[in-house]
Amino acid sequence: MKRYAIIVAGGKGTRMGSELPKQFLRLAGKPILAHTLDNFYRFDPTIELVVVLPASQQAYWKALCQEFHIDIPHRIASGGETRFHSVRNGLALLPDEGLVAIHDGVRPLVAHTVIERCFATAQEYGGAIPTLPLTDSLRQLGPDGSSLAVDRSRFVAVQTPQTFRCHEIKEAYDQPYRETFTDDASVYEAAGYAPRLVEGNRENLKITLPIDLALAEILLAR
Repeated sequence: MKRYAIIVAGGKGTRMGSELPKQFLRLAGKPILAHTLDNFYRFDPTIELVVVLPASQQAYWKALCQEFHIDIPHRIASGGETRFHSVRNGLALLPDEGLVAIHDGVRPLVAHTVIERCFATAQEYGGAIPTLPLTDSLRQLGPDGSSLAVDRSRFVAVQTPQTFRCHEIKEAYDQPYRETFTDDASVYEAAGYAPRLVEGNRENLKITLPIDLALAEILLAR
């Protein structure tokens, strides 16, 4: 099946302590978003890429593409009020047939084996989300300020790319927005589908804080 990837890049950089949106911060000499785009292109040069950016950032991204000689073919969709609306705008550019990986623009280090695993699982079962087992202990907070230890083996940490059959995820995104839609899998589940879990990779961190950027620099150097 034809493969597509939607790279969602609508961050503001607030938690990074930067006025520059985090997807444009430099990582090993070029914007984080450029690394993410390049990673998917190296995975499969025939993949069709869509980058979702706020309208106010699109001219700046085009200028960065010229400055850093980013010539990987991709289309641009406009971001919406929330991530839900941004993804829906990206999906509107895709046909109903095929598979689509939806990925955070600030996760430049997802392994190609993970991307392949997601596509293969989505083709067979409809949807796939990469996850990792938790290593920290967990506690559930109570409304009165109390807390309760919970069994961490019953939980996993969720990553992207969350990958789906195009017609199923497009149908799911026809639903009205809900605040409980924290990722694509939650939208997919609300439409009556059940995504499968696949193994992610530890290096696939979401660059949100300065320490994440420093760690990504070390990982890229290796």
